[in-house]
Amino acid sequence: MMEETDIEVRLVDVWDVETIADLYRAGGWWNEAWDPAGLRDLIAGSFAFAVAIDSAAGRAVGMGRVISDGVSDGYVQDLVVLPGYRGRGIGTMILSTLLNYCKSAGVTWVGLIAEPGTEAFYTELGFRRMEDHVPMRWYPQE
Repeated sequence: MMEETDIEVRLVDVWDVETIADLYRAGGWWNEAWDPAGLRDLIAGSFAFAVAIDSAAGRAVGMGRVISDGVSDGYVQDLVVLPGYRGRGIGTMILSTLLNYCKSAGVTWVGLIAEPGTEAFYTELGFRRMEDHVPMRWYPQE
């Protein structure tokens, strides 16, 4: 079993976009028509972008990011860990790193939309359902 010390979580401004595309694929969020080069702007434009690195394997095995104006609200997006690394606390390490960064910047209202089946993971880290609120998404007319 992997020890926690084998994983390092870093906040980054740049990272290999092919690796990040693979992490998006692992989350089921990647469209093969997209150009991975666009991920450079996504990483740089995030308030915080964290990558979990397996130092023994020398590769990124997870990621997550927060989008925010840096003043008020923040939103956790795209938290994913490669399937072979799940259940080992890496997601917690990534999310804790992101939340600590937000807190240190004074951003203490942080929300997210949890995927079905992940609510327990987030509640263990202090997230709660926002009763009487409905997550919504804009679908522009094509």
